Amino acid sequence: MKNRLFRLLLVALLLATTSRAAGTNSEANIARVIAEMLERSHFAAHRHDGDLSEKFLDHYLDILDGTHMHFTEADIAEFAHYRTSLEEITLKSGDVRPAHEIFARYVERLGQRVNFVKAALTNEVFDFTGHDTYRLDRAKAPRPADLAAAQQLWRQHLRYEYLQELLGKKKPAEIVQQLTRRYDRQLRLMQQFKPDQVLELYLNALAHVYDPHSDYLGPRQLEEFSMRMRNSLFGIGAILQFDDGYCKICEVLPGGPAATSNLIKPGDRIVAVAQGEKEPVDIVEMPLNEAVQLIRGPKGTTVVLTIIPADADMSVRKTISLVRDEIKLESQQAKATIVDGPGADGKKVRLGVIDLPSFYASEGVSATADVSLLLAKLAEANVQGIILDLRRNGGGSLDEAIKLTGLFFDYGPVVQTKDSEGRVQTSRDPDSLTRCDKPLIVLTSRMSASASELLAGAIQDYGRGIIVGDPSTFGKGTVQNMIQLASVMKELNLPTDGNPGALKLTIRKFYRPSGSSTQLKGVVPDIILPTPTSPMKLGEIEMSEALPWDQVPVARFDKQQRVEPYVAMLRRKSARRIAGDEEFVWLREDIERFRKRRDDPVVSLNEAERRREQKEQEHRLEERNRERARNKPAPETKYEITLKNVSAPGLPAPVSASSTNATLASTKTNHDALGDDDKPSVGDPVLDETKHILADYIDALTSH
Repeated sequence: MKNRLFRLLLVALLLATTSRAAGTNSEANIARVIAEMLERSHFAAHRHDGDLSEKFLDHYLDILDGTHMHFTEADIAEFAHYRTSLEEITLKSGDVRPAHEIFARYVERLGQRVNFVKAALTNEVFDFTGHDTYRLDRAKAPRPADLAAAQQLWRQHLRYEYLQELLGKKKPAEIVQQLTRRYDRQLRLMQQFKPDQVLELYLNALAHVYDPHSDYLGPRQLEEFSMRMRNSLFGIGAILQFDDGYCKICEVLPGGPAATSNLIKPGDRIVAVAQGEKEPVDIVEMPLNEAVQLIRGPKGTTVVLTIIPADADMSVRKTISLVRDEIKLESQQAKATIVDGPGADGKKVRLGVIDLPSFYASEGVSATADVSLLLAKLAEANVQGIILDLRRNGGGSLDEAIKLTGLFFDYGPVVQTKDSEGRVQTSRDPDSLTRCDKPLIVLTSRMSASASELLAGAIQDYGRGIIVGDPSTFGKGTVQNMIQLASVMKELNLPTDGNPGALKLTIRKFYRPSGSSTQLKGVVPDIILPTPTSPMKLGEIEMSEALPWDQVPVARFDKQQRVEPYVAMLRRKSARRIAGDEEFVWLREDIERFRKRRDDPVVSLNEAERRREQKEQEHRLEERNRERARNKPAPETKYEITLKNVSAPGLPAPVSASSTNATLASTKTNHDALGDDDKPSVGDPVLDETKHILADYIDALTSH
C-alpha cells in the first residue's frame, strides 16, 4: 500500500507541475497517467528515453499500417521529429495530437487507395496468365517511396484478392461487387473512428513498447473484456483477433460450438459471416469489433462462417454452420477417458487420460478439486498410468496450478515469482499429500501457456513425470494486473469524460523450482513429437518486445529419479515407431510444405498454376483417405468419465470412436489441418503415440 501511494503521489506531483495539454483534458489525463504508470510500475522498469520514443512511433505506425502499404517514405520522414520526443510529450503534457495527426494521414492514404482500387475494378481487365507473384507477409517490407510506388503495391494486392475469389468459384461481376463493398466499408469504418478509439490504439502502441501483454483497454474494450470474464456471451466459443485484415481464430474454447464441431482450429481465418440462410457478409478488412457482432447472436440461432483453413492456400474456402450457444463452465471443466488397449509387447494396458482445458476457479468450482475426483476414479478403475493433456490449456488461476501440481508429489516449491525490484517469492504445494503416484506424462503444445507451463516445468524439475509434445510450450512467463483507471483518476482528482478504461500491466515474472524462467523459452519436452502446431509461428518468441529469459536461484526441493533413467530408451522406441507410422509420415510431409510457405510467403498470380496446386492437394487427400480406409487402427475400449458420472459406482458403458472424438474435440490435432480442406477424421495421432510412450514407460518400470 505504501509503495502504491508513493507512486500515486509522484503522478499527482507530475500532473500538478505540467501545463494544460493539447487536446481534451480527458485524453491528456489518461495519456499522462498511463505513461507514468508504465514507466514506474512495469516489471521492465524502462525509463523514458529516445529509444522508447522511436519504438513507440514505430508500433503506432504498424498498428495502423502493418502491411506497409499506406504510409510512404515521405510520410515517415514527416513524422521523424517524434522519434526522440513522442514518449516525453505524452508523459509531461499529455499531448496526444500525434495520435490524431498520424491517424488522419492514414485515413487520407486509405481513401486514396480505395479510389484507386475502385477505378481499377471499373477500368482494368484482370489477366492471370503471366508469371508474377505476390508476397503475403509485408510486415518487414520497405514502405513505398511515394504515391506512385504505393499504387503499384495496391494494384498487385488487388490482383491477389481478385484471383483468390476467382479460385473460390466466384464470377467476375460478383468479385467486383464484393471487393468494392469491402474497400468502401473499410474506409467508412475508419472515417467513423471516435477520438477515444484512436487514443486506445495510440496508448496500446505505448504499452506494447514495454511488453506484448501490457495493454490499454478503452471503455469499449474494457466492457468487452468484462463480458468475456462474466462468461455471459452467446457465440461460437472462440477468441478472435485481427490479423493483417482477417478475423483470425486465436483460441477455441473447450465445450463451445466451435470445439465440439471439430471443424475450426486456431489459425483459421473467417472471411464471411451469414445469419442462417441469409446472404453472407464479407468481413475481410472489417474491424474486429464489427466482425464479432456479426458472429455473436441469440442462443440457438445458426451462424454460417466461410473460413480459410489455417495456413492453407489462401484460395481455399470452407463453409461451416454452427449453432450459437452459451459457453458454460461445465463444458470447460476437466474430464477423463479410461482406455483399454495394446501395450508394450502386445500386453493389454489400462491408461487414464485427463483433459484439462484451464486452471479454473470460481464460485466454489475448482480445477484441483475436479482433477482430484477424476484421479480417484481412475485409481479405482486400476489404471496403470496417467496422461495429463494440457495441449489447449492457456493458463488460468495461479493458485489452482500450484495446488493441482501438488497432487502428484509431496510438499515442495512449485513456482517462484520475481517483481520489478528483484524480490523473489516461492509458492509451495500447500499440503504434504500425494493424490496420484502413478506413472505420469504431461502432454503439451505451443498453445500450453502460463500456468500450464508452471505445472509442466515443476513436474520436469522434480523428475516426477515425462513431458511430451511440441519443441516448446508458449513461453508466457509473466504476470499481469488489471488497474481500473476510474479509481486512479478519482484518487488523483483528475476529471475524465466517462469511463477512462483500464491498464493491464505486467508486474512479475514466473520461474520454475530449478530457477529457470518459463518466459520466452517455455518448457522443452523430454520427448518431442512432430505435431500440427510445432512449425507454426506461435508463442512468446514470435512477439515484439517480449521480455527476455533469465534465472533466479534454485529453490530447495527433493528431486525424484523416476524419469531420467528411462527417457533415452523411450525416445528411441518412439522414434522407431513414428518413422513407420503413416500418419506421422504424412504429418512430416505437411510440416515441410508448411515451412516452405512460412519461410517464403510468396504466391503465384498465375491462375493455371494455382488450379494445378489445388488439384494436387485434392488428389493427396483422396490418396490418404483410401489408405486410411485400408489400415484400421488397433482397437481400443474407452470409457468417458465426467464430473457428472465420476461418483457413480463402476464404469459407464464404453463409448464409440465417434463419440470419443466429439468429447475430445478440444484436444484433437488433425495434421491435415496444416493446409487441406474437406479432410477426413484421422483421430489424434499425437495422443495415440503418447499412449504408446506411457505403455513403454509402465513396462520399463515394472520390469525393474
